[in-house]
Amino acid sequence: MNKKIVNRIVMGVFLYGIFVVAVINLYPDKPEDMDWQDREAYNKVQISKLELGLHKTSILELLGSPDITEAKRNNDKEFQVMFYRTQHMQADGITTEDECTPLLFENNELIAWGDNAYQSFIDG
Repeated sequence: MNKKIVNRIVMGVFLYGIFVVAVINLYPDKPEDMDWQDREAYNKVQISKLELGLHKTSILELLGSPDITEAKRNNDKEFQVMFYRTQHMQADGITTEDECTPLLFENNELIAWGDNAYQSFIDG
């Protein structure tokens, strides 16, 4: 092949690589910037990676603000459940608890998530 053509191909690949790195670094995925469908998929993936014991601020940094939240105090313990949308049920423009995955915190520490977590919150 002609040396000039090879040089242009290498230069094109190099410039494309720089463009990709710039886009990734300048436009990171943030939950608050996503539409509801992308955010739903993002929440599913991130919730599947959670570990018990994470602090609430770590969750908020990862997932952003919850779609629904509830809190209560029981004796000397504070409980909070945060709902993040993970499944589409009805096209009504309203996010409901049945479209979300609940995350349960005790004194700002993640202790459970999923349907049983919300039932634990209700039971107290």
